[in-house]
Amino acid sequence: MGNVRYRNGFQVTHHPDLFDQPLHWKKPCMVFVNSMGDMFHESIPLEYIQRVFETMVKASHHVFQVLTKRSSRMLELAPHLPWPENIWLGVTVEAGKYLYRVDNLKKTNAKIKFLSIEPMIGPVDGLVLDGIDWVIVGGESGHQARIIEKEWAIAVRDTCTSSEVPFFFKQWGGANKKKSGKILDGKVWNQFPIKRSTPSPLSKEV
Repeated sequence: MGNVRYRNGFQVTHHPDLFDQPLHWKKPCMVFVNSMGDMFHESIPLEYIQRVFETMVKASHHVFQVLTKRSSRMLELAPHLPWPENIWLGVTVEAGKYLYRVDNLKKTNAKIKFLSIEPMIGPVDGLVLDGIDWVIVGGESGHQARIIEKEWAIAVRDTCTSSEVPFFFKQWGGANKKKSGKILDGKVWNQFPIKRSTPSPLSKEV
């Protein structure tokens, strides 16, 4: 990507010099934490994760989104981490076979719990949203993107509506995600959790 931070490719790399960076951002932001990795990867020690959480607690004027596919380790470490309202915890659920991650998420003490059904590569039947505060759905992007079916997205939207859970449809994706847009069933869906007012539209990925 031309960024020296990514010179090791997919190898887990630590950047402790960035621990305190969010403390210097004065304007409230919504921050996607570890956007190029997974906070709960097996190669990241608990002490390192706790240091990241320490910064997020101090930077209480920001909202931090922590997203993982490693829900088992997340559940294991969650009791050793603080969970103020500005730290949102989510799991990726690409298709129905990953619903066990939702069950693990519900067992944590995170105040705001969300699901990222992106990239959506299959139906998510049997989704139960009690204890879930937000659901994001989106298609895969890129030239080899797998297809997202409209019926899959609408089914999740309907489950959110009936469960009174905010629903955010991010994109259809594909080779040209801008051209594909994000209109679902004739409407833009950009709902956010209502338990806490979100910061300004300014967002960051770290």
